[in-house]
Formats: sequence, structure tokens, C-alpha cells
Amino acid sequence: MARKLSKNVVKARALVERRPYTLIDAVPLLKKVKYAKFDETVDLTLRLGVDPKHADQMVRGTVVLPHGLGKTKVVAVIASGDKVADALAAGAEFAGGDAAAVHPDRCSPTA
Repeated sequence: MARKLSKNVVKARALVERRPYTLIDAVPLLKKVKYAKFDETVDLTLRLGVDPKHADQMVRGTVVLPHGLGKTKVVAVIASGDKVADALAAGAEFAGGDAAAVHPDRCSPTA
């Protein structure tokens, strides 16, 4: 038996046609059919016309988000001696024997 669709899904499907959209047409449509109370994800499919079997036609890259991921990371290093200065120079917020007292996202013990 088929599942019953929610009212919002029925409204969204009524606004979207089953055809390829250009980017200029798709972005306003995405904003119009947004019904969730959270930030939704979007899948984007592109035809690049390249053969990924050839090394010179491989497509790889990264995207830098304009506002980051929205979370900050706290790095603590449990170390002693010269390693404390090295950890602080490398960008750790906390270093030393008592660094575990804070609740870091990443913790790196050293010898």
C-alpha cells in the first residue's frame, strides 16, 4: 500500500514540473517550495561531458562555504615540556597537563 503524502509534499510537487531546470530557474523555485522548519539539502546533477577514465579529464575540487559549517572546533593537547609550546604554535587552544579539563572536539596526547 502506498504511503500517504503530506500536505507540504503535495504542494511542492504541484509546483515542480518533471523537466530539467536551468540554474536561474531552479534557485527561486527551491526557495518557493521550502516547507521544512530546518535548512534542507539540495542534490545537484551536472553533465560535464568528460570521461573520468582519462587522467587529464578527472574532475575534483572542493567548495568553501560562505559561512563555514557554523561550528567552531576546540583543540586541546595533553603534553609536557617543549611540546606545550609546539602545540600552542600549531594552533591548539589549550595545551598542558590540565588541557583535558575542557571538553575539546579533538584531543591529541603526545609522549
